[in-house]
Amino acid sequence: MIRSVGIFAKPHRERIGAKMPELIRWLRGQGIEVFCERFAAEFAGGDAPGLTQEELMARIELLVVLGGDGTLLTAAHAASERDVPILPVNFGNLGFLATVALGELYPTLEQVLAGESETWKHMMLEVEVSRDGRPIERRRGLNDAVLTKGLPAHMIDFELLVDDVFVCSFRADGIIFSTPTGSTAYSLSAGGPIVSPLIEAFVVTPICPHMLTNRPLVLPHTARLAAQFTGGDEPAYLTVDGQIAAELRHHDSVRVRKSAKHLRLVRPPQRTYFEVLRNKLRWGEQ
Repeated sequence: MIRSVGIFAKPHRERIGAKMPELIRWLRGQGIEVFCERFAAEFAGGDAPGLTQEELMARIELLVVLGGDGTLLTAAHAASERDVPILPVNFGNLGFLATVALGELYPTLEQVLAGESETWKHMMLEVEVSRDGRPIERRRGLNDAVLTKGLPAHMIDFELLVDDVFVCSFRADGIIFSTPTGSTAYSLSAGGPIVSPLIEAFVVTPICPHMLTNRPLVLPHTARLAAQFTGGDEPAYLTVDGQIAAELRHHDSVRVRKSAKHLRLVRPPQRTYFEVLRNKLRWGEQ
């Protein structure tokens, strides 16, 4: 039985601020102890303590995220560290991951508190950047790790390895290492396939490759992936879930593997993955 709930919200959104006191009152009416992430606490008007992300995850059994997919990605790292399930409520635009509509908030919470909700485990990836054989940066991501060029109208050169076996050389605007969850994000825009989040796999998608024969790859989740930055005097950049993680220099190596952590998302039981594809991506429309 859930006894404590945390609230994580996108800052500076008036619609969210108006909803927070009502949500806190509703949860307390169910006998739930309520905590807020420190930025969300600004909306609460002193009704709930504001904690750091780490402090919050240590004290709760469920996290309610109010925002869009970007807000969810921000909360994902801390929630996955403690295996705290997230109920994502869409206040954004697309809301592909934040699948709970505002009007469904309280019925979905009732199902969660009654133990009747469905939770999907989403694979995450771990990224490590090495320079001169030494690790200089490590990150965890839910969607993707992306290597991109630093200058417009410039391509970058890199080599792709899978399980330490050379695959090929790429010359492109960049390369995307995506989880199935991230397959409907940047990778899809770059021509990658849609992969069900119930499947554990990697998608490797080149961004505008120089050679049209360089096509996306789907690889097993056990694969150890690596990209070696081999060309150009200008730096390249690594971003993880849209946030810059490192500036890459010539011969830096980026290694990607499946994380030991995963993210648990509450999904309304009446909503299927294919319904989300149809409604959010207009998938299959004529």
